[in-house]
Amino acid sequence: MPLVTTTEMFKKAYAGGYAVGAFNVNNMEIVQGITEAAGELKAPVILQVSKGARAYANHTYLVKLVEAAVLENPDIPIALHLDHGDSFELCKSCIDGGFTSVMIDASSKPYEENIALTRKVVEYAHDHGVVVEAELGTLAGVEDEVSVEADKAMYTHPEEVVDFATRTGCDSLAIAIGTSHGAYKFKPGTKPQLRFDVLEECAKQLPGFPIVLHGSSSVPQEFVNLINKYGGNMPGAIGIPEDQLRQAARSAVCKINIDSDIRLAMTACIRQYFAEHPDHFDPRQYLKPARQAVKEMVAHKIVDVLGCDGKA
Repeated sequence: MPLVTTTEMFKKAYAGGYAVGAFNVNNMEIVQGITEAAGELKAPVILQVSKGARAYANHTYLVKLVEAAVLENPDIPIALHLDHGDSFELCKSCIDGGFTSVMIDASSKPYEENIALTRKVVEYAHDHGVVVEAELGTLAGVEDEVSVEADKAMYTHPEEVVDFATRTGCDSLAIAIGTSHGAYKFKPGTKPQLRFDVLEECAKQLPGFPIVLHGSSSVPQEFVNLINKYGGNMPGAIGIPEDQLRQAARSAVCKINIDSDIRLAMTACIRQYFAEHPDHFDPRQYLKPARQAVKEMVAHKIVDVLGCDGKA
């Protein structure tokens, strides 16, 4: 099947009590690892491209890689999504360039400015058959082009979600309930806890409406430990407990963004490979196990966290 929007994905996810995984892509190996796992598990999947990824790999290269993945996996729905678009111009470029979904993140702006910019993107996107994710509330952390200091983070106010969704016409809404961008989400010794009360109240205010979680990497410690064992320096990298993400996926959360876990898995495997094979230099040699690590990571997330295996 061709690239799809997330509309039907989210309808099925909401009704079925699972979430669809949204994985950021930067190169061929990541695209292959993600879609091979999704294809074998018959799971829908969202491939995300950030502003930084477009600058790194080029819009055309990334779109063609995703189109190749669609051809190789004709039996699963795949959406191509812009992650954290920060301007109308960027969203328009992606819409015109073949994306089926875009995110306009104006959450750092005052409420009325967020509404105005989101509405502008929605009007253009809907005229071109593309869906829009918006954000209300602000996540802390650093990832790619997104950087928000902890004291500037803000939980979503449930009393605002109906007004925001109605006035913008957005198709899904990213909310802030305690997740955080990057691999350093919480301080060592603290117990991460998502604000399920905020999630539940947002879902109550917007029944049937798809909710999105950003900053939801779990930062598996086995990969952090491997990175540190083979020359890395990542003390105190802590993520979101997977049982809390699974709980969120059973509710109104239809899309969970996972990025840092893929990068950690790739980096750990490459570091280990070079330590064990110091004379090797062929990228195919060290990227092959890295790609396999991505595949295994995504398969685990699909089955044990998202619960979307067999839902294609």
